[in-house]
Amino acid sequence: MSNNRSIFDIVGPIMVGPSSSHTAGAVRLGELARAIFGAQPASARIVLHGSFAATGDGHGTKLALVAGLLGMKPDDERISHAFDVARDSDMTVIFEDIELDEAHPNTAIFHLEPRKEDLQDAQLGVAPLTITGSSVGGGNVVVTQIENFAINATGDLPLLVIEHTDQPGVIHAVTGILNEAGINIAAMDVSREMRGANALMLIECDAKPDATTLKRIRKQTQVHSVRFVPAV
Repeated sequence: MSNNRSIFDIVGPIMVGPSSSHTAGAVRLGELARAIFGAQPASARIVLHGSFAATGDGHGTKLALVAGLLGMKPDDERISHAFDVARDSDMTVIFEDIELDEAHPNTAIFHLEPRKEDLQDAQLGVAPLTITGSSVGGGNVVVTQIENFAINATGDLPLLVIEHTDQPGVIHAVTGILNEAGINIAAMDVSREMRGANALMLIECDAKPDATTLKRIRKQTQVHSVRFVPAV
């Protein structure tokens, strides 16, 4: 990995708000949680740890997280009105605080519930989901957990999140389908509950797989769900 720093790292993101970590990063974290979830949630219970909990109101962190869940970017002028936009969009939000061991101080846990119409749409693959992530500085973020699976997702590249049974041949089948579609794999990680149990495959791609490719992956016997997450 290159150690070169971009102008974004030095100057910081284009944003609305006082802080790259507590505002711009929080918007992007909410946006990445929405992208992983697959739709705008009907409700969100957001649990804040550390500095996020201590300064969530003063630095606009709560507004920023909600703005991200609504699909806003860090430079969106509507961020300061995110609670009003959420209400008008029929998205309910509540906040809680928590103390976590060995967690980044700018950490949020999103407990997201789908809208009825999305829950009934099998193509979306939307279901209740818990996502944990942190704003790590300069507008950069990382999602560290989906449900009980430890992951590392930054939102920098398109991502496939594939839940499957931990069985021989599943990874080979999925990567083979991507190879046939001409999709280059930039990075890959697999986390499992235990041998032979549920597993989560994360594949960062250089391009979005088309609908036919995603359908082929979904049809694999041991694959339970496939989420495509665009870069944010």
